Amino acid sequence: MRKPESLIRQSGSSLIEILVTILIMTVGFLGLAGFMVQQQRQDIDSYQRAQALLLLNDMSQRLQSNRANANNYVTGTVSPLGIGMTCATTATTIAQQDLNAWCRGLQGAAETLGTQSVGAMVGARGCVESTGPQQFAITVAWQGMSPISAPASLCGADLYNGPTGSPCVNDLCRRTVTTLVRIGSLAP
Repeated sequence: MRKPESLIRQSGSSLIEILVTILIMTVGFLGLAGFMVQQQRQDIDSYQRAQALLLLNDMSQRLQSNRANANNYVTGTVSPLGIGMTCATTATTIAQQDLNAWCRGLQGAAETLGTQSVGAMVGARGCVESTGPQQFAITVAWQGMSPISAPASLCGADLYNGPTGSPCVNDLCRRTVTTLVRIGSLAP
């Protein structure tokens, strides 16, 4: 005689239930991995922005300290200092010494790994522009990790496009920070 269906106890779990559980856990782990990759990119972007602000402040202080020769710091946007630029090894004026130190800083000379400079942002470049009498715009540009929008500043324009098929086209991965320095007259 057979037992009624209601009295039969189910023991263990079926193979289908196990496969569904594995599928749900796999989707969860993939989502977590994607989140971690995105967080890593944002951490790198934050680090690069912090480095750019330090270098921007450095040049701003150098320019203000040598206010009598402020016009000698102008590089323009066509030939920015930094990556891809050969920093001069000899300098006779304070402005030239400051520009050379800033160029080396943009190339990452503050931190080294063996003989290689690794301390700056990816593709760091810097520009000093004259925006009027005794007014200067100092800009630091670098390569961001993902495309957002092209900045208004012209420093490093068209130097950050990726290879064909890359999302980094039309300067969408170029990042910039800019500060305006006004040199006041100290004459009475």
